[in-house]
Amino acid sequence: MSAAYEQYLVPVVFRPFAEDLTERAAALRPRRVLELAAGTGVLTSRLLAALPSAAVTATDLNEAMVAFGSARAPGAEWRQADARRLPFPDGGFDLVVCQFGVMFFADHVAAFTEVRRVLTPGGRFLFNTWGPLGTHAFEVALQAGLERAFPADPPRFFPTVPHGYADPAAVAADLTAAGFTVEDEQELTLRGRAASTADLATGYLTGTPVRAAVEERGGGPAVRATVIEEMTARLGPGPVTAPMTAYVFRAAA
Repeated sequence: MSAAYEQYLVPVVFRPFAEDLTERAAALRPRRVLELAAGTGVLTSRLLAALPSAAVTATDLNEAMVAFGSARAPGAEWRQADARRLPFPDGGFDLVVCQFGVMFFADHVAAFTEVRRVLTPGGRFLFNTWGPLGTHAFEVALQAGLERAFPADPPRFFPTVPHGYADPAAVAADLTAAGFTVEDEQELTLRGRAASTADLATGYLTGTPVRAAVEERGGGPAVRATVIEEMTARLGPGPVTAPMTAYVFRAAA
């Protein structure tokens, strides 16, 4: 799953936003950086290049992602960690960053409170979260394909998880409840570019938790063919480009 995610989704969906988040992080000139939900290290590697004098610690809940990421971005210290129970002392970092990971936190206020604990007073928490599903054209097309393949019981991972924390007011309220001061919140739309809808479908169907949902429903090659057909009808045969919208937050401890 990690390899498919890295090959097919990272360059198209995650790299454009990693470049944006890196610029924002570098402007803060941190010395000790903690990254949460680092995945395969797309943001990590850019932070290392942009902040050569900073100490970067990268974490992920998934041990397979930690193993993959540590090989991809070996300049960081990699640790397996749950955002709600971070294995670090109080005030150990002046910047915590997270690219598209906060949506997965089971308890947002608890995780944000833990982030504030490991930040120095005045330290910053910088992260992004996806907007509503309808603002991400690739995943609108993917979901339509899944609903066509499984009309009675389509997988609902994308509407409920990646795009399930898409109300900026709710995110800001959770940050405030955790003791943060929200300094900045922006809506950001960037364009993704993929070689083909077949590559996108392969990435989504094999490199995300949708893979398990499809397998549970007995999906096989016919599902992939249906998803590709629907995505191609909506996006074109490729190369394909489409807008993706996210919210970017900066909060102070």
